[in-house]
Formats: sequence, C-alpha cells, structure tokens
Amino acid sequence: MHCLLRLLPALGVSLLLASCEANEVYEKNTDLKSPLGEPYVWAVQDKPSFEFEIPDTTQRYDVYFNVRNAADYEYYNLYVKHTLSGPSGKPISRRLHQMLLMDPQTGEPRGNGSGDIFDHRFLALPNQKFSQTGPYKITLEQYMRQDQLRGIMAVGVRVVTHAPAGK
Repeated sequence: MHCLLRLLPALGVSLLLASCEANEVYEKNTDLKSPLGEPYVWAVQDKPSFEFEIPDTTQRYDVYFNVRNAADYEYYNLYVKHTLSGPSGKPISRRLHQMLLMDPQTGEPRGNGSGDIFDHRFLALPNQKFSQTGPYKITLEQYMRQDQLRGIMAVGVRVVTHAPAGK
C-alpha cells in the first residue's frame, strides 16, 4: 500500500502531461520531500525552480501554479512566494500568493480529487507580458511559517498562451 501511495504523484503528473493543450508552452511538477527524505513534506529551505522558454514577446501568457495536497494537510490555505527571473537572471517580479485548498468555512476540499489526494491549478500571473524571448525561471517557496509543511505532495508551474475573453 505504501508503494502505491508513492506512485500516485507520478501517475498524476503523467496524466497532466498527457493532457497537453495546443496553447501550452510549459508544464512541470516536482514531488516534495523533507531533507531526510520523508515524502509529502515541503521544507522551508526547499525552493523548487522551473525554467521555461518564451518564444514570442508579442504574445501574452497565463502562468499557473499547480499544487497537490493530501487530505490530511492541516490548513485550509497555502501561502507561496514566487520569484520570476528573466533571461539576464535578474528578478522581474516577486509576490506572495494565498491559495485556498479547502473551503475556510466548511473545511471541504477544493480542487480535483479522488480519495484523499487533491490537485489544484491557480492562475498566478494572468495576462503576463514578457519583454524578451529566452529562458525564464520561476522559483516557489512555501511561506507558511512551518519548517516542515506536511501534506503538500507536489508543486508545479504551467505556462500557456493567453486566450482573450470569449475565445
């Protein structure tokens, strides 16, 4: 049973990748574990980075954050700080995001889930304009004041070309 639980995040990531859309530029998810190797723990010092290529500066993009959590995650929300760096390596933007993983009043899980695992996709940077083509990097860090944040299984980034309203 324990082996099956370890395979579920990889299966979910595979399914996400298999469902690529034509407007998708990039998507990658990273499984989390503590410095001692304990699964489903986002350690405060663990700051996953995601590098993607922007091919067209005339296009606008939507940047999403993916979060997978277990039902035993102790909070209804998750604070994540992002740092977006451009081709020069210099930071372009930093911001703190609050993501609601559960309804604050009812405690009911949000997102797509089966059993005790839930997947969320949050629009973090809507209608983003990039001034240069080339490689960009987003670094995520948990901002929950917990050294070892249990119950967060994986995080990721998805970049798609922005679709104007009505299309």
